Amino acid sequence: MPAADLKELVEWLKAHPDSASAAVGGIGDITQIADLLFQQQTGTSFRLVPYRGTVLALNDVIGGRVDLVFMQASSLLPQLGAGGLKAYAVMSPKRIAAAPDIPTIDEAGLQGFYVPYWFGLWAPRDTPKIIIGALNKAVVEALEDEKVHGRLNELGREVAALDQQTPDALAALQRAEIAKWWPIIAAAGVKAE
Repeated sequence: MPAADLKELVEWLKAHPDSASAAVGGIGDITQIADLLFQQQTGTSFRLVPYRGTVLALNDVIGGRVDLVFMQASSLLPQLGAGGLKAYAVMSPKRIAAAPDIPTIDEAGLQGFYVPYWFGLWAPRDTPKIIIGALNKAVVEALEDEKVHGRLNELGREVAALDQQTPDALAALQRAEIAKWWPIIAAAGVKAE
């Protein structure tokens, strides 16, 4: 892409509707939903190219066959270091430790375009609370380990604050994410495949 920063990218996309393409890791994948939200918030239009996974999508972006990708930092950081990609912003309200030179989306000029890549651990609905508590305790302990925490930071992952590492906090996050993303998914008629 000829743009040097996010503002120039948005300007270019507006001046050249449907000329650019964006790799999508899969139909119904967060990469597709991020593309749709970006187009909605910026008033731009570009083609979505679906792949069978983010690795294949990323390969075609690096190879120059597709122009853009909205993807989790851990997948992109190795390629940024190798010079295969240009980063416009992290889709987060704060910079990531593994790439402090990349501006946040707010700093880059697109306020509030947050696409968090978060992970949780679920168990079947009827799992006894004592088992849920034991699993939660094990995860919290693992996330406190310096090696684990350090490796996650290297990958561009942010460990949630301790008060957010509970089953209730995960349930609240999931409900909030559904409320945020479902209208975009429904409006676009996206179906998981």
